[in-house]
Amino acid sequence: MSLHGWEGEVFGVDEVIKLEHGGGGRLMRELIEGVIVPAYRLNRAGGGIGLPEMDDGATIPLDGRSIVFTTDAYTVKPIIFPGGDIGRLAISGTVNDLAVMGATPLALATSIIVEEGLPMDVLRGVVKSMNGALEEVEVPLVAGDTK
Repeated sequence: MSLHGWEGEVFGVDEVIKLEHGGGGRLMRELIEGVIVPAYRLNRAGGGIGLPEMDDGATIPLDGRSIVFTTDAYTVKPIIFPGGDIGRLAISGTVNDLAVMGATPLALATSIIVEEGLPMDVLRGVVKSMNGALEEVEVPLVAGDTK
């Protein structure tokens, strides 16, 4: 099968993405190993930990040390749930991914995709919650993209 230059087995012709592909289990690992990792030839920087290791982040060697780089994404419904919300989850999850790599977070960036029709007060609440989580760990938010 060829799709814009992709040559190789793409699971099965009739196979579709399932919720379980994003659940952190066997299906997600198979998806990443079978589709994502083989698609990228340039998959590490400077000989550090890269995409093939399927770790919580990558390492980029720099001046005898390593910068740890990660990103995270969440889709949850409802976006506000007992004990938290998608904003706190995003900050906490990303900080956790850095921690399990042995890194101390210096700064975070965010990507916020806002669904049409979301009440502005809900967005304000989620952003406020994100800020609270950032302040708890004393990590600045230095960049982002909002759509």
